[in-house]
Amino acid sequence: AVVSTQSGHYGRGMAIAKLYKTMFGKDLVKDVKSETSSNFREVMVSLCNSRANFLARICRNAIRGAGTSEGALINVLVGGTKQDIAEIKDAYTKKYKKSLEEDIADDTSGALKHVLVSLLQGNRCEEGVSHEQATKDAKELFNAGKGMWGTKESTFNKILVSRSPAHLKRVFNEYRTIASGDDIENAIKGEMSGDTKNAFLGIVRVIKDAEMYFAEELYKSMKGIGTNDDKLIRLVVWRSEIDLAEIKECFKIVSKGKTLEDFISGDCSGDYKRSLVALC
Repeated sequence: AVVSTQSGHYGRGMAIAKLYKTMFGKDLVKDVKSETSSNFREVMVSLCNSRANFLARICRNAIRGAGTSEGALINVLVGGTKQDIAEIKDAYTKKYKKSLEEDIADDTSGALKHVLVSLLQGNRCEEGVSHEQATKDAKELFNAGKGMWGTKESTFNKILVSRSPAHLKRVFNEYRTIASGDDIENAIKGEMSGDTKNAFLGIVRVIKDAEMYFAEELYKSMKGIGTNDDKLIRLVVWRSEIDLAEIKECFKIVSKGKTLEDFISGDCSGDYKRSLVALC
C-alpha cells in the first residue's frame, strides 16, 4: 500500500506525511522506518522528505563517517540548479545546525574541494553567448590542459563553474576547433584523475545533456557485479518528478536497448524493486 500511495509522487510525499500526522498524531517517517527495512526503507523515507531535505540528507550522509562519498556530492552539486543549491544549503543548516560549505571544505581537499565549494555558491552567470569570449575561454582551457605541462585546474574551475550553459556549449565547440577536433572531455580524462576528474566531467556532461548524464550515472550504478543502491535510489527518487521520462529514453541508448525498468528488475527484488519501478 505504501508503494502505490507514494510512488511517482515525490512532492506528494510531504503532503502525505503532514496529513498522516494530522490524522494520527504520529510521524510518518518514524513509522516507515519501524515498519520497513534496508533499501526499501531508504526509498520510502526519501519520498517522505521535501526535495531540499532529501538532497541535504544525501550530502550529510556523504560527509558523515570515516570517509566521504565524493560521488554523491558530485552528483548533487553538478546536477542541481541554482535554486536547488540555495535550498539544499538552507535545509542543511536548519536540519543539522551546520554549514554545508564548511563541512565539505573540512572533508575534501585540493582541486576537488575548490570545485565543490565553487559549485555551492550557485553563482553561474546567465548571460548570453559571446563568440569572442567563448574563443578566449576555449584557448584558456586548452592552454591550461593539453597546451601545457601539467594541468591548471583553477582555470577549468573558473570557466566551467561560472559561465552560462549556452556560453559553455559555444566554448566546447570552439575548443574542438582549437584542439584539432578533440573534445574537452578527452582533455579532462587525460589531464586529471579521480574525483576531481569526475567533478569536471560531470559539469561538462550536464551542460551538454543533463538527461544523458543522469542516464549514464544510473547505468553505472547497476552495470557489472553488484549494485550501488545508494546511487540508484538517489538518482531515481531525485529525478522522478523532474526529468526521469527523458532520462529513461537516454538510458535505452546507453544500455543498447534495455529499459531502466529492465535493469532495476534484474538487479533488485521485492518491495525495493517494486518501489523503484513504480517511480519510473
